[in-house]
Amino acid sequence: RRTQAVCIPAIHLHMTAATMQVSQKDFEKAQEQLKLLKKDPGNETKLKLYALFKQATEGPCNAPKPGMLDFVKKAKWDAWNSLGNLSQDNARQKYTELVSSLVSAESASQEKDVSPEEGRHDGYETLIVTTKNNITKIMFNRPDRKNAINHQMYREIIKALEEAGKNDSTIAVITGNGDYYSSGNDLNNFANIDPGEMEKMAKDGAVLLKDFVGHFIDFPKPLIAVVNGPAIGICVTVLGLCDVVYASDRATFHSPFSQLGQSPEGCSSYLFPKIMGLAKASEMLLFNKKLTAAEACAQGLVTEVFPDNSFQKEVWARLEAYASLPKNSLAVSKQLLRSMEKEKLHAVNSKECEVLTERWLSDECVNAIVSFFQKKSKL
Repeated sequence: RRTQAVCIPAIHLHMTAATMQVSQKDFEKAQEQLKLLKKDPGNETKLKLYALFKQATEGPCNAPKPGMLDFVKKAKWDAWNSLGNLSQDNARQKYTELVSSLVSAESASQEKDVSPEEGRHDGYETLIVTTKNNITKIMFNRPDRKNAINHQMYREIIKALEEAGKNDSTIAVITGNGDYYSSGNDLNNFANIDPGEMEKMAKDGAVLLKDFVGHFIDFPKPLIAVVNGPAIGICVTVLGLCDVVYASDRATFHSPFSQLGQSPEGCSSYLFPKIMGLAKASEMLLFNKKLTAAEACAQGLVTEVFPDNSFQKEVWARLEAYASLPKNSLAVSKQLLRSMEKEKLHAVNSKECEVLTERWLSDECVNAIVSFFQKKSKL
C-alpha cells in the first residue's frame, strides 16, 4: 500500500500512571493485525503508526532532518520527532492501542455495511452515491480529510455524474459528508513527485481536470449543490456550472489560487465575472477573498442560504418537490438554458487547464506548495 506524503500537526499523546504496558508478543500481534486491515486508515493515522513504531523499536528520533522538498521523509521525520522522549514501552502501548481501535472501527463498519443504505450504488470508496425518490445524491465521503479531492475521488465523481446522467433520476445533488462540503484539491496530489516525473504529473493532472469539469458542463439534468459547510478551490469554481446552489449559513467559499501559485479552473475565469461582476470576481479569484454564505448569495454564486439547524430539512423537502416534476421537461429546459454556452465553456475549460499545466511546472507554484506544507507542519 503506497504511502502518500502529508504534513500533520505534532502528535500529542496523553499518558496516565495507570497505563498498563503491553508485552512484546502483543506488540508483534498488533503489527500482524495492521497488515490485515482492508481500509486505508489515512495518511495522518499512518504517520502516527510509523512514528510510534520507530519510537517503540529505536527510541527517540535519531535521524537527520530531511530537506523540505522531500515531503514523504519530512512528514515521517516530523511525526517521529514530535514524540520527544516518550519511552519505548509507552510507544509500544500506544501503537497497540491505536491498531486495536482501527480493527474495532473496521469491524463495526463492516457490520453496518451488511444493511446498506437504500438505493446505494456499489463501486465507490470516496463517495456515497444513492438514488431515492427520483434524486441521485453524490456525497463526498472523506470527512477525515475535510472531503479533499484526490485523484481517485476525481475519477469517482466523473463516474457518478455519468451514471446519474443516464439513470432514471430526475435531478442530481452534490453534497459533503461531515463538517466540510470540500476542502478542494488534496495537496498530496502534488506531493511525493519525483522531479523527473513533474511534467508527466502536470499533463496527466490537466487531462483529468479537463474531463472532470467537462462532465459538469455536459451534465444533462438539473444539478444542485447542497453546500453543507466550508468549500474551497475546485469545488467552489464548479458551482458556476451547477443549476442551483443551496448553502448552510456556516458555509464559506474560498478559492486561494494565487496563494498556491496556481490559476482559476472550473470555468470560473469566465463564469464568475458573469455571475458576480468583474470587480467582485477579481477580488475572489486574484486576491483569495473568502466569502461568507450571505456574501456568496448577494453576489449570485449561491441561490439561497438556510440556517444550519434547519438546513438539511428545508433543502431536502424542496429537492423532493423538484424531483416530482416531469423529468423530460426539466432536462429539455436545462438544455435550452445551457446549450448556447456549451461550446464556449469547453473552450474556457481547455484554456484554463493549459495555463494550469504551466503553473504546476513553475518554480513559483512549487515554492508556494512547499511553503503551505511548512506552515501546516508548524500548526
